[in-house]
Amino acid sequence: MAKITFIGAGSIVFTRGLVRDILTFPLLENCTISLMDINKERLGFAKKAVTNLIKRHGSKAKVKTTMNRKEALKGSDAIIITVLAGGVDVWQHDIKIPKRYGININVGDSRGVAGIFRALRTIPLMLDITRDIENLCPSAIVLNYTNPMAMICRAVQKKTNLLFTGLCHSVQGTAEMLAKWINAKNEDIDYICAGINHMSWYLDYKCKGKDAYPLIKQAVKKKKIYNQEPVRNEMFNALGYYITESSGHNSEYNWWFRKRPDLIEKYCTHGTNWNPGQYAHVLKEYAGREKNWKKDLKKMIDETKTMPLDRGHEYASSIINAYLGGEKFEFNGNVPNKTLISNLPQNCCVEVPCIVDRTGVRAITVGPLPPQLAALANITVASEEMAVEAALNGNPEMVYHAICYDPLTAAVLSLEEIKKMVKAMLKKNQPYLPQFKRIEF
Repeated sequence: MAKITFIGAGSIVFTRGLVRDILTFPLLENCTISLMDINKERLGFAKKAVTNLIKRHGSKAKVKTTMNRKEALKGSDAIIITVLAGGVDVWQHDIKIPKRYGININVGDSRGVAGIFRALRTIPLMLDITRDIENLCPSAIVLNYTNPMAMICRAVQKKTNLLFTGLCHSVQGTAEMLAKWINAKNEDIDYICAGINHMSWYLDYKCKGKDAYPLIKQAVKKKKIYNQEPVRNEMFNALGYYITESSGHNSEYNWWFRKRPDLIEKYCTHGTNWNPGQYAHVLKEYAGREKNWKKDLKKMIDETKTMPLDRGHEYASSIINAYLGGEKFEFNGNVPNKTLISNLPQNCCVEVPCIVDRTGVRAITVGPLPPQLAALANITVASEEMAVEAALNGNPEMVYHAICYDPLTAAVLSLEEIKKMVKAMLKKNQPYLPQFKRIEF
């Protein structure tokens, strides 16, 4: 009987969908699902949702809940992490302070100045969790869904020897979107996708064994399709390969789209999946979620009584099934770069094709990225390597240096302005940065 543990189970969108997927595998039908969260009410909602799904599946699975992380982890075979270090009251400043300095952030949870400060707050929590895993269930497979993905995975993979990988649905989600654009069936599509999280590229994208890029190039000429993803489609037209993750996210990751109001209006206020692509909208969206979370979770519980029970496209359940003895599974995971992508730094976190079975996870060597793709990835990796070091060592100067090389920040601010902004953000975040003995530099 496998024990599958959710740390941060109160994130019911993930918990609900992943438990539904887990219960589709005969190998896992007798599993124990261990739910842990620091919020008692959210944990109660999660238990109700999971119990509903178990009943609907006719499964023999058991559900247990606890607010004690060590109790939840003890004896676990697989662990799914979906945590958040601080609510809107904390991370709103990741968006508001840069805005005062002229940096217009759209999502702010994955990279850039906002992503770096989220990493500074989250990495210590993740290391606490993974230290418990090392002590209590070191052979478990650990799957992370928490952002900022690349920086968290880099820190954990640097400091532990756990079987740990980060998962993101942008690879398979974008592959499905492109298939729809060219009127193809998902089962007819094959691809090789590699890079870094939220900045991976389809190095090959084939339909029925034939290169489908000519079809995609024709598709994005259509105004209706172009306007769905204006940032990504501009990048595709310029760089020749299609990038994972939405236009809303990718507009923040480079120099090209958010450095002037006219560019934001042209590329970032439509079709970004975060309309109208402005920082105020993001704060309003999440403030509303935080205010109405009980109502929203009750609705999600009701939905578990009627939601389809077919397996979704998240990787986690298939990975767990394969690791515990089921059919091997191929997926894109976030793993250390052990010569997997030859023109990205050794040991940095890369997102590449992987195969998992009962022996573990094996990443597949991709080789070099095309130079125009490697250029953007390398400067992003350089910034995030410094951010991870800062998070691990509590070095405020290193935070500043990391943000100096963030493409969007550097496109808007001088070095002196960046220093002032970083100091203001360190001061605001000081209560959440226990690893920093000082914040002045």
